[in-house]
Amino acid sequence: MWKSKTIFLLAAPPLAFACAVAARAQEIVRYPLPVQGFPISLGVEVPAGKSLVYLSGAVPPTAAPDKDGKVAPLPADTQSQAVLTLQRIEQTLKGLNLTLGDVVFLRAYLVGDPATGGRLDFNGFNAAYKQFFGSAAQPALPARSVVQVAGLARPDFLVEIEVVAVRK
Repeated sequence: MWKSKTIFLLAAPPLAFACAVAARAQEIVRYPLPVQGFPISLGVEVPAGKSLVYLSGAVPPTAAPDKDGKVAPLPADTQSQAVLTLQRIEQTLKGLNLTLGDVVFLRAYLVGDPATGGRLDFNGFNAAYKQFFGSAAQPALPARSVVQVAGLARPDFLVEIEVVAVRK
């Protein structure tokens, strides 16, 4: 009799933990950064049974050539190009019946901005990013990486962004 009580007492905590994990496993968990005020998640946990949607890198949309074959130039700053790129991603997600709130990971590739001496314009990128993530309208924060690259597909591109979203 004593052994069965001991086994029950030892089994109870793992059973309670398993039930708690199973209940939480149905939801996406976004782990906050220990430092407040920075608009990204430390990490994001996606439960089994959810579909991941990987979007290819998006760049700012370019205008079609006019009748003379000339193309309107892109804005020459990181913040403006990031806004245009995030708007493009938002539209792509909408076409897939997803939203920016479904994004769990974002990676931004930034070319050095001439206005910052050839260094990536992190402040400009972050200002654009905050218009789309971490607001009252869209509070879900993805895990995120921002890296500087030597160049992108066109010399006037300063920004390329790829995302991973979860279909709930």
